[in-house]
Amino acid sequence: MLLDIPQNVMADIMSHHAHHFPRKPALVFKDRRLSWGEMNRGINRVANRLLEAGIKKGDKVCFLMSTSLDYFLLMFGAMKAGASAVPLSTMLSPDQLGGLINDSGAILLFTDERNRRLLDSVEHRLESVRREGFFSEISEGRWASFHEWLDASPDSEPRVRLMLDDEATVSYSSGTTGTPKGVVYSHRARVHLALAYAWHMKVDGAAVGVATTPLYSNGTSIIMFPVLFAGGTMVFMDGFDAKAFLEVVERERATHTFMVPTQFVKLLEEPSLRQRELSSVNLFVTAGSAMRPDVKRDFIAAVGPKLSELYGLSEGGAVMIRPDEMVSRPRSAGKPLPGFELRILGPDDAELPRGEVGEIAFYGGWAMRGYQNQPDQTASVIWRDDRGRSFVRTGDIGRMDEEGYLFVLDRKKDMIISGGFNVFPADIEAVLGQHPCVAEVAVIGISHYLWGETPLGLVVLKPDKPVEPESLRLWANERLSKTQRLAAVVVRDELPRNALGKVQKPALSALYADFKLQA
Repeated sequence: MLLDIPQNVMADIMSHHAHHFPRKPALVFKDRRLSWGEMNRGINRVANRLLEAGIKKGDKVCFLMSTSLDYFLLMFGAMKAGASAVPLSTMLSPDQLGGLINDSGAILLFTDERNRRLLDSVEHRLESVRREGFFSEISEGRWASFHEWLDASPDSEPRVRLMLDDEATVSYSSGTTGTPKGVVYSHRARVHLALAYAWHMKVDGAAVGVATTPLYSNGTSIIMFPVLFAGGTMVFMDGFDAKAFLEVVERERATHTFMVPTQFVKLLEEPSLRQRELSSVNLFVTAGSAMRPDVKRDFIAAVGPKLSELYGLSEGGAVMIRPDEMVSRPRSAGKPLPGFELRILGPDDAELPRGEVGEIAFYGGWAMRGYQNQPDQTASVIWRDDRGRSFVRTGDIGRMDEEGYLFVLDRKKDMIISGGFNVFPADIEAVLGQHPCVAEVAVIGISHYLWGETPLGLVVLKPDKPVEPESLRLWANERLSKTQRLAAVVVRDELPRNALGKVQKPALSALYADFKLQA
């Protein structure tokens, strides 16, 4: 008789750490701390209660909650029971939330008092959620208290065996390019993600990771999964404040952290940055949107060569650049992580040779299964090589140099075609962002009677750094090529962003669709 194939999912790996290191710190949030043993018992109580309630493999469980240890235990408990966890953004409107809950087919819904009111106007439209499937912190109306619901649940290991190809989560995309789509992941994908990131970031059991983004954000997995996989300690923040972040890093002796570029900008504006004790940190990771070269330069000057940038997409695929490579190649995104390959595709979908510009496509271990309920959308992003392997199209434009380093030029949908020339907003943003008065920048294309499209610069100024928009435009255009030159610059109080700091360019394009250029 042959042994069956081992199926070690994240839940099994976490149970292992709890069994062998029960008193080691696992989770920290504000003044609350859980050891690995306490965390695993809390997850088990949730899983056992869900199994008692009739949860089956693949059933969807939605979460609309702000970051907390309760949220963590509920979500990982759902996965350990075999359910598919569906975290939802608290930044969405009630109508958007109702649409995503219905799209997921969730039969249970968990929220907290901070966010429950977001669902008041759509409760009656939630078609799939069981009558007894509404849970919040306090019992009220149809909502039952999840604390009371869990009271008598045992903390022993649940009697369910998870397989690597079982569904683990559905992560709804940021929606920066349209309606959010549900990205479906297997347990295999979650384990591979943890392994790949842990390898690149050199995460081990002594790691202390700090998550600055919400628990519902897919970007948080960049730091959370590798640290949990290695048996380290995860510290979660309730929102981001630069001074509070530095205090957390010092207090917890953090070794790794993930932040979006806008958070690094705020960190550089914090007066106490250079006086802080940050020697414990091995790596600062940034992702979500491209970090401007000037921000990279200033941050490395402030803390040393400890910055790594990740480029990837929720659907599956990642490249990262090491700190030493970032110094010598500040504009490169790096090379693919272990288990990943990438291709550059031309207009005819043929693979392009190195050095040529085309669409980036990824193949690798934590690619999605597909989009929830959207087979046509799934098919539209698949490209197959001559071996029949499925690559995921990114919709981004880039090139690979002769040494295999990827350079991301821009989003395919954001590209501006001006007078027949392809103009990449990221190139213009990199120049405009170097002005000493500019804190944040976005460039979009607007209609032009002669060129078809022309670039418009949108900027947020640094505090106490006033400058006239026309002065900014002239300064930038002196440093840009003729085809890149800005038609105008507009100063704004803020740029619309999602939870991962990505500028929502479709919203800006709609806002400035009728923008009139001065003669």
